Amino acid sequence: MPGTSPQPHGVLEEPATAPPPAPTAPTAPSTPMPAYDAETLAAVLALLPDVDAVELKLTVPGADHRRVLDRLGIDALDATIRQVAFLDTPTLDLSAAGLVVRARRTQRRPGDLTVKVRPMLPADVPGRLRRSDGFKVEVDASPAGFTCSCSSTRRLPDAEVRALLGDVGRLGGLLDRTQRALLEPRLPAGVALDDLHVLGPTTLLKARFEDPGLPRRLTAELWFLPDGDRILELSTKAAPTAAFQAAAETKVFLAGRGVDLGAPQETKTRAALAALRDGLAASG
Repeated sequence: MPGTSPQPHGVLEEPATAPPPAPTAPTAPSTPMPAYDAETLAAVLALLPDVDAVELKLTVPGADHRRVLDRLGIDALDATIRQVAFLDTPTLDLSAAGLVVRARRTQRRPGDLTVKVRPMLPADVPGRLRRSDGFKVEVDASPAGFTCSCSSTRRLPDAEVRALLGDVGRLGGLLDRTQRALLEPRLPAGVALDDLHVLGPTTLLKARFEDPGLPRRLTAELWFLPDGDRILELSTKAAPTAAFQAAAETKVFLAGRGVDLGAPQETKTRAALAALRDGLAASG
């Protein structure tokens, strides 16, 4: 589901640091996105041997949510309920520095805590971090471009995540050594762990589904933001060696079901952070 050229270093920043291309005329739902150009393909190919997975993502315009969910046969009653919160400053200094600290609760399952750095190239990861449990290097690709990120995730009892979201738990006591090594050296100047606020939680529905027309499982996430907005993201994961075949097959499948592959894209983490920040400012 790719489509734009990368920055000189080969990793596309998110919209706040790399403005998207100028708007173009709307694309018909059945028209696939143009393929990556040669420069972008070369950058992706150079990364693939050193990453653990590739995730292909597409966000669906709000006006199309109901139609797309119906076309794909997704039943909301089959979805898993999640709560997601982020830890950042009220001015989103971590996000601006390419850092994401995310806490999640999942219905009837343990919670988890993730520290992510993006963009971050595989060559920049110290070997001791790469060998740590819960650490991964992943490429996210969408029609807006691609980003290589590194993250460390730790599973936690739901009670500990719930306490953290209620501002009862302290983040510093929940981070493991790998997460600290990833986060602390990259904290913006003047920002300490104790300066981080819990932004959220916000609720989402996550449904995994299969279709005879696609040889891999898809995931749909519907985020309910505090400002009333909703984000619907469709995604699928593939091994690096199968990434291009997965992208081609997924594009054909979604276009055949009337999904607009040319619609403007938004990053759900960035949109959620902005809405949660505004909610914090309004309540404070």
